[in-house]
Amino acid sequence: MTDDPPVTVVGLNHWFGTGEASKQAIFDVNLTVKRGSLTVLMGPSGSGKTTLLTLMGCLRDVQDGSVRLLGHELNGADRALNEALRRRLGFIFQAHNLHGSLTAVQNVLMGLLVHGALDHERQMAAARHALTLVGLADRMNYLPANLSGGQKQRVAVARALVGNPDVVFADEPTAALDRESGATVVNMLKKLGQVRGTTTVMVTHDNRILDLADRVVTLEDGRIVRDTAP
Repeated sequence: MTDDPPVTVVGLNHWFGTGEASKQAIFDVNLTVKRGSLTVLMGPSGSGKTTLLTLMGCLRDVQDGSVRLLGHELNGADRALNEALRRRLGFIFQAHNLHGSLTAVQNVLMGLLVHGALDHERQMAAARHALTLVGLADRMNYLPANLSGGQKQRVAVARALVGNPDVVFADEPTAALDRESGATVVNMLKKLGQVRGTTTVMVTHDNRILDLADRVVTLEDGRIVRDTAP
């Protein structure tokens, strides 16, 4: 494993639209994320949090500046590199994006399909273990329509973690969860950082979990205005 930080951002700028309709959303952002840490991105709506998250997670093309992810430069990266890197990432979104025709355990199995390294029996064991970790051992064979909003989000969390990603990018992962469930999810991510070096970058408005973060980075109008990193 490389000794480089898992995520390094230098002089990052980003625009939406073209020509006269172009609007800058990210302004000269610099950020280095330490391996195994839980970094929270905060700020008002429209501050650039999710845009920054998706640029770091190779879900948007880097236009100007540098983003290095797991030792690879994303500015100018081709599709093959982006796809290879995504296999080493976990994504959790506010919209859980579950397949309605699949059970909870089948949805989690989808998170392993990109890896293809395990046989079906081991994949199933990993999926069941992930669901047990998020407190859904008794809901494995339920369809999403028969799960609460919070339970659906926990399935999405299990799906993101089942492949043991190097970095987890999470956008409002606790928005649909009650206080206890939200704390459980964030504590799990924090423990993964301590035990196996999993790095988490999380966008949130949830002040309840700030005490669990190793670092809080606040954005306003596309710029970092506060950073609790030492």
